[in-house]
Amino acid sequence: MGKVTGFLELDRIEETYAPPQERLKHYKEFVVGLNSAQVKNQGARCMDCGTPFCNNGCPVNNIIPDFNDLVYRNEWRNAFTVLDSTNNFPEFTGRICPAPCEAACVLNINDDPIGIKSIEHAIIDRAWEEGWVLPRPAKHQTGKKVAVVGSGPAGMAAAQQLARAGHDVTLFEKNDRVGGLLRYGIPDFKLDKSHIDRRVKQLEAEGVHIRTGVLIGAMPTEGGASKVTNLAQETISAEQLQQDFDAVLLTGGAEHSRDLPVPGRELDGVHFAMEFLPQQNRVNAGDKFKGQIRADGKHVVVIGGGDTGSDCVGTSNRHGAKSVTQFEVMPMPPEQENKPLVWPYWPIKLRTSSSHDEGCVREFAISTKTFNGDKGKVKSLTTVQVEFKDGKLVEVAGTEKDWPADLVLLAMGFTNPVATVLDAFGIEKDARGNAKATTDFTGGYATNVAKVFAAGDMRRGQSLVVWAIREGRQAARAVDEFLMGDSELPR
Repeated sequence: MGKVTGFLELDRIEETYAPPQERLKHYKEFVVGLNSAQVKNQGARCMDCGTPFCNNGCPVNNIIPDFNDLVYRNEWRNAFTVLDSTNNFPEFTGRICPAPCEAACVLNINDDPIGIKSIEHAIIDRAWEEGWVLPRPAKHQTGKKVAVVGSGPAGMAAAQQLARAGHDVTLFEKNDRVGGLLRYGIPDFKLDKSHIDRRVKQLEAEGVHIRTGVLIGAMPTEGGASKVTNLAQETISAEQLQQDFDAVLLTGGAEHSRDLPVPGRELDGVHFAMEFLPQQNRVNAGDKFKGQIRADGKHVVVIGGGDTGSDCVGTSNRHGAKSVTQFEVMPMPPEQENKPLVWPYWPIKLRTSSSHDEGCVREFAISTKTFNGDKGKVKSLTTVQVEFKDGKLVEVAGTEKDWPADLVLLAMGFTNPVATVLDAFGIEKDARGNAKATTDFTGGYATNVAKVFAAGDMRRGQSLVVWAIREGRQAARAVDEFLMGDSELPR
């Protein structure tokens, strides 16, 4: 694959960013992609490694060496065909996937891995520019009706696959726009929503009926995104859905935010990240919004060191925060992983995002003890350093510290899907509160309720966009097999 001596002669080229002082003025994407010559060189670096671990490192099993080789040979349309055969939405993964494929690259054992994500990004962007991304409606209809509940990447992928198999598919979304957390969780500067909108048009051209503002089951009462973004104007019971459709696939997100129940949690100014981020996305979309949570001129503390926390950092800086500090309870990871020890698995190492580069103080091994307020509003918080002893995190005596905080954003991840949808259908849950369903080839993704399936974060818990696409595709095949007795959809 690629050039025989390519990885010996050519270095990895990273995508670059617009300068922070420029990109902080707006909410638009700021990644500067590789040009055709650079992509060709990156494809040339792909080794003829015999066993391409990148394929297994990628949850959707992209055929990575093949499209690397094709861009090296300037066969861009064929490269798109290969990429499109395994991944319904490469423009999503090419922008926001952390690229486990690159961690698994054989070259990563003792060198810089192939820039697989940048190559994928370049292929799909060129495919849209050249008009190669076209609707593929089914030639024949099966007469079977399928309801897909939840329009995030899992639901969109499943709906597309099922429509292409000839089923009459309706995609339900409780919010006013399609996309799930792609739409209302990920900032526009990481994923412009036009990428979702053009895929929605493709789904509709392929026969998918899209119904937004429709809540299945009952109104959620739990915290986090479910309470804030829900703009449902219509409610349909689980019984009605089971009556009207031959199969139901639940693909909602793991929307129940992890809370921090310490003294002062009730103070004004302490919010879930998923109260804060969706509001800005709505404003960017032109919605009128009263009482938006803003960081202007405030000391902002983000609790949680993952991607959601990073998104809060970037959004706060664009608001014009006075300071932004991010807390992580775990110790600071090493800047470079021990490759011989962890390859080809996903390594734990220090990751610095573009939002961190825009301005942020990062604190590790730190735990919040109290939120402190004045007249009902948060003004500071008290922390303590922690360390591991006998496998447990314990406080370090004498390390308590007060931090100014006018806005605190809780970005500690998500525990499980909101229970109302699962309870409405009577679906069994696993120990973490997710829908209980296996991924077996036979009967996979089926719940304990007849003709009801579950996939994506609702089944596996909080995960990556690429895992959502994989589960949506696999669940679509399982539903197709259930309805037809066999399926030609890919696993």
